Amino acid sequence: MTATAAEHHTAPARHPQRWLILGVICLAQLTVLLDNTVLGVAIPSLTRELHASTADIQWMINAYSLVQSGLLLTAGNAADRYGRKKLLIVGLVLFGIGSLAAGLAQSSGQLIAARAGMGVGGALLITTTLAVVVQLFDDTERVKAIGIWSTVNSVGWAAGPLIGGAMLDHFWWGAIFLINIPVAVLGVIAVVALVPESKSKEGERPDLLGALLSTIGMTAVVYAIISGPDHGWLSGQVLLSASLGLLVLGLFVFWELHVPYPMLDMSFFRDQRFIGAVAGAILVSFGMTGSLFLLTQHLQFVLGYGPLDAGLRTAPLAVSVVVLNLAGIGALAVRKLGTPGTIALGMVLVSAGLAAIAVLGAHGYSGMLLGLIVMGAGVALSMPAMANAIMSAIPPEKAGVGAGINGTLGEFGNGLGVAVLGAVLNSRFAALVPAAVGGASLPAALAAADGEAERLSVSDAFASSLETSQLVGAVAVLVGGLLAALLLRRAERAKPTPGSPGSSGSPGSPGTPRTPGASDSSPGSPAASSSDSASDSASDSAPDSAPDSAPGSAPGSPSDSVSGAA
Repeated sequence: MTATAAEHHTAPARHPQRWLILGVICLAQLTVLLDNTVLGVAIPSLTRELHASTADIQWMINAYSLVQSGLLLTAGNAADRYGRKKLLIVGLVLFGIGSLAAGLAQSSGQLIAARAGMGVGGALLITTTLAVVVQLFDDTERVKAIGIWSTVNSVGWAAGPLIGGAMLDHFWWGAIFLINIPVAVLGVIAVVALVPESKSKEGERPDLLGALLSTIGMTAVVYAIISGPDHGWLSGQVLLSASLGLLVLGLFVFWELHVPYPMLDMSFFRDQRFIGAVAGAILVSFGMTGSLFLLTQHLQFVLGYGPLDAGLRTAPLAVSVVVLNLAGIGALAVRKLGTPGTIALGMVLVSAGLAAIAVLGAHGYSGMLLGLIVMGAGVALSMPAMANAIMSAIPPEKAGVGAGINGTLGEFGNGLGVAVLGAVLNSRFAALVPAAVGGASLPAALAAADGEAERLSVSDAFASSLETSQLVGAVAVLVGGLLAALLLRRAERAKPTPGSPGSSGSPGSPGTPRTPGASDSSPGSPAASSSDSASDSASDSAPDSAPDSAPGSAPGSPSDSVSGAA
């Protein structure tokens, strides 16, 4: 057994300032999300002022994701073990220092290095924010809290281009990073004053080898994805990096299956609901990040908008997400359609939005606006449902690791979106522009063009290349999203009924007797000696009565130590 009966029914004490603390958590999360999107608006400025090539720009965007993806699992495990508040403070400090270095960078190389440093702080922030939310709110409030957290994510996606555009209209490009510093300072003060400490009481030994293997493996795989478009997917450099990453990740899985105290419990991946939700999260990240990477270039290079105007015109995507999330449309859809149906509908809308942006927005903004709103509606439906499925499959005492898994694969989707859709854009553009002009980048091609007619031909070629790459993204999101929904539907149908063979274990613990969560009950708890039959009954009854409950309603409550909660 992985959890006792009491663990499933004992709710965490409600902190009197939990909603104010949620605001602090959202502020920290917003800092990371702003940085993930703000750089896209600055691409033209960086190209001009730092003489950055297309490869440099992609590395500025992806260096952050590369480091962050490699460290998320380790950061989540460390937060569970050593304290989520401590790691949240450390993350804010590191993120602020990295932002200062990025704002003062004098070359593309320096900016790439600073972005990599910011990725370390970002890994800590992403894993600790959601973990703290899960620990603070009980089953009756956690759904609403995670909904607000998700809404702030959408605000970050919209506010990044908007704030970046406003800053670039009045200051030099470095200001988009320096603005993070006062936010980080304010965040540190608020976290120290308000957020209670929480950590697992397991007393496990650190899985240092697992942390090393996961970091090396994920970094190598993401590096292969990032470098593939520039060096060629079959080049020796890409194949070597990908092979190394997959080999090391294979060793990581083998190690985790045999070590007494694994950093990542592999039994999570036996839950088809968890797998389907993770696949959906990757694809939403793929579609949103890749499309935003393309969209900002389309608005500025093709339609001729300035940075601020371009940022304003991407806002409807997040505005629609925020409005629908606050209206509770996602939660209502889950109740009416179930988790798989809601995810399927959401991913269809995301795909339709991408296609509308590609086809209807080719020569004007009105068609693009429709696509942004439809895409936002799809994100509002699919993201809460996917968070529901992911966090319901993970014990609350492993919230940091769960957030690490979610963040790792989300970052994987981000990097994949920029790399794949960027590769489609570059290859298509190179094939369409005249050979004498060359297709290294749009500014270079325009500069080399001979006469107004040829410059118009280059712009049309770039617009056509954007349309092709966005349609590729739409197809990928549609097919993958429907597959994720199918996995979730199959998992629900295969779920055993109470008392049936193999029904032991909870949704938060997919049923392995070696799960470390078995030792997570609070010391001295009378439930520690509860019979297996009582535990089985408790763990099975809740999910059967509400299979599509939100993450907060996952049967089980934190067995962590939470200091400062009243």
